[in-house]
Amino acid sequence: MLSFSTNILPMKKSYFSLILFLLLIQHTFAQLTRDEIIKESNKELRSSLLKFKEYLSIPNNGSLPSDIQANLAWCKEALESRGFKTQELKSGRVPHLFAAGEMDPKKKTILVYMQIDGQPVDSSSWDQESPYIPALKMEEGDSWEEINWNFLEGPIDPEWKIFARSASDSKGPTMTFLTALDILRRTGNTPSVNLKFILDFQEELSSPELADVVSQNKQLFKADGILIMDGTRHISNLPNLTFGARGIATATIKVFGAKNDLHSGQYGNFAPNPVFSLSKLLAAMKDDQGKVLIPGFYDGIELTEADIQAMKEVPEDLETIKNELGFAESEKVGNTLQEALQYPSLNVRGLQAAWVGEEVRTLIPSEAIAEIDMRLVKETPAERQIALLRKFIVDQGYHLVDGKPTATDRQNYPKLASFDFRIGSAPFRSEIDSPFGDWLKEGMNYIFDENFINTRTTGGSQPMAPFINSLGVPAVSVRIPNPDNSIHAPNENIRIGNYLEGIQTCLALMSIPFK
Repeated sequence: MLSFSTNILPMKKSYFSLILFLLLIQHTFAQLTRDEIIKESNKELRSSLLKFKEYLSIPNNGSLPSDIQANLAWCKEALESRGFKTQELKSGRVPHLFAAGEMDPKKKTILVYMQIDGQPVDSSSWDQESPYIPALKMEEGDSWEEINWNFLEGPIDPEWKIFARSASDSKGPTMTFLTALDILRRTGNTPSVNLKFILDFQEELSSPELADVVSQNKQLFKADGILIMDGTRHISNLPNLTFGARGIATATIKVFGAKNDLHSGQYGNFAPNPVFSLSKLLAAMKDDQGKVLIPGFYDGIELTEADIQAMKEVPEDLETIKNELGFAESEKVGNTLQEALQYPSLNVRGLQAAWVGEEVRTLIPSEAIAEIDMRLVKETPAERQIALLRKFIVDQGYHLVDGKPTATDRQNYPKLASFDFRIGSAPFRSEIDSPFGDWLKEGMNYIFDENFINTRTTGGSQPMAPFINSLGVPAVSVRIPNPDNSIHAPNENIRIGNYLEGIQTCLALMSIPFK
């Protein structure tokens, strides 16, 4: 045997090199098992929730530069401490934070979109000291009672909730992704995909400068898919992937009466009241079943049998939904809630004329105002819908003015109004059956088996169109927060069970290779 030693040594060297190479490959692409994901996410939960508390304590009104800077600094440190290189991107005055990790040419690249800002707050309407002092609460009867954060030292009840502005929309989803990265690092694993991040600090203002940032940095944002860490789950609260979002356009309709408010006793039965005129105008926009009567409003929308069948697979009971929301009869734009979301909507989001309550006065108001929002789908672009709405008002006999009517306008036109509008996020929709969609569904199945749902679109808006149009890649939202999270409202919250499942979702996706 000794005579073979000169041949065996090179073979041993080659053999051990191969073994070392295989071990390195195994380490690089190793994935956590389902049991490991559950175990490690529960192990990290308490630490994550305490970091989340710190994150929620930073006010995040996107209209305030000081709030933007404070959150930007926190997020910059959070990403850099996890091994990502960051840079600020601007097209105007608003910063956007971009981050990227090491790029492995053998892996697909995912761009992760994170919303950081939240809606403005009225602290007096919250059932706690401040929306920016996160409160841990447990349900007691019909109310939520605050408990000490020290309760996290013991067993953590998944039914507890954390109440704070942006707990669900969308600092919660952001924190679950960061926590998943912490677990991967702690367990010696690396993500199965290359990761890039874009952090948006003015999503609630319709991301006014994001489109320019994307168009100016196409190569930087280049990716194989966009993962949106934003959005509320379906009413079933099942883990949820959503493949599209409606866009939004808003309008202000102001109907004019006399040039000043008038005494209702002296001028009642003589001076026209613009509230009645506006009421008739609004009533003419919808029929009794809730369908919009503006000509052409739904043009271009066609649902295939496959589309309808996919929507039927989403678990919804209309009677249960109506009972939970508290009304007797739903509108008939679609046969189901999912179908209704495939069409554009027309909503009166606010009305104003004179005074009410303790300040009510016996006056004929000089003007009445309606604030409108329209949710858009891919087939109904904002410019078209705005033009249809404007034409409808004119066809009802109104003369439209810019600003206030002149004396000549008041003398010549019995029906006077102004019409202003604003276009926000554009609608988008990605294919459910695609390589990106298949990877996401495989990741969800890996951790939840078949206990998750795919929805074609969400009723809310997300600023994904600039990415999709500029980069030509699909975008899909991972929905984490509970449907009863009071999004945008006082007492916004996230259920700890949802938060935990969010961590597990992110871990599963980063454990499954994107082929």
